[in-house]
Amino acid sequence: MVRAAVLPAVGAPLEITGIDLPEPGPGQVRVRLAAAGVCHSDLSLSDGTMRVPVPAVLGHEGAGTVVSVGEGVTHVSPGAGVILNWAPSCGRCHACSLGEVWLCANALTGAGTVYARRDDGTDLYPGLNVAAFAEETVVPAACALPVPDGVPLTDAALLGCAVLTGYGAVHHSAKVQPGETVAVFGVGGVGLATLQAARIAGASKIVAVDVSPEKESLARRAGATDYLVASENTAREIRGLTDKQGVDVAVECVGRAVTIRTAWDSTRRGGRTTVVGIGGKDQQVTFNALEIFHWGRTLSGCVYGNSDPAKDLPVLAEHVRAGRLDLGALVTERIALDGIPAAFDNMLAGKGGRALVVF
Repeated sequence: MVRAAVLPAVGAPLEITGIDLPEPGPGQVRVRLAAAGVCHSDLSLSDGTMRVPVPAVLGHEGAGTVVSVGEGVTHVSPGAGVILNWAPSCGRCHACSLGEVWLCANALTGAGTVYARRDDGTDLYPGLNVAAFAEETVVPAACALPVPDGVPLTDAALLGCAVLTGYGAVHHSAKVQPGETVAVFGVGGVGLATLQAARIAGASKIVAVDVSPEKESLARRAGATDYLVASENTAREIRGLTDKQGVDVAVECVGRAVTIRTAWDSTRRGGRTTVVGIGGKDQQVTFNALEIFHWGRTLSGCVYGNSDPAKDLPVLAEHVRAGRLDLGALVTERIALDGIPAAFDNMLAGKGGRALVVF
């Protein structure tokens, strides 16, 4: 029995309770969690914005130590530190054949498989494959990637989602070049990672935008050269900071129609907008045909930073070792397992950066 945060039903409060976790079977790995980040996607799963089989143990951004492995697992062994990869690619589907592993058609098949049980015998599903909101978890071997040398195990949890997403949005999706100007909308965990990635890319001006004035110091520590409190004038203010042109790149980390539209309006003619935030079906963004032609802008979605974790984690680790990437700067609160509901409330209120569950 291990303690876990269970979502009993969509829209219901999380329950901190004991679960019966089996030993790993063939091709599986059991991991004792060191830390798990509380991501907005977990909130989206709990409120039904994203679908998940329930009851489920949420949490997808985590790192820990291998306890035991099942038959056939050779790339990790007991005692090794691992980062949980919530979207492992199958290597066989059409997207994988194109090298677009972040769009793998089979990445989330494990989320629909029972992996544990409550103490009353009720089946439990692993939210986004890895069920990181628990003292221990059992995952498919492909979901456990070795922690690169030089990255503290607790901090490594952040690499599993926030950093891969933010770094990938800048370097893979938007392909920010040295000297370009960037605006980042939303200064949560992913937004802070995006700001750091823009700085690493050599952006000449980095404008952070958020509804909260209190996040300015966080944003500037991450690399923002300018900070704006979101308003109906945000696009005009950004043009005012860029010789009336608009930024080369805008990265939207919120997932709201109004924010996506503002990000688009904030870019120069021919600029690029990358949408990282996950919004609901009710968030409709509209454009007219003439403006699409006139502005010549590009609007693109971005899944998991368009990243290949196996290739990108060593790159991120090198940035960490060199001091260019500060993982600790993303974390504004370290909490216990029973602090997750309050962390959800803080996200809804737009407070803080990343809350990190430390076991």
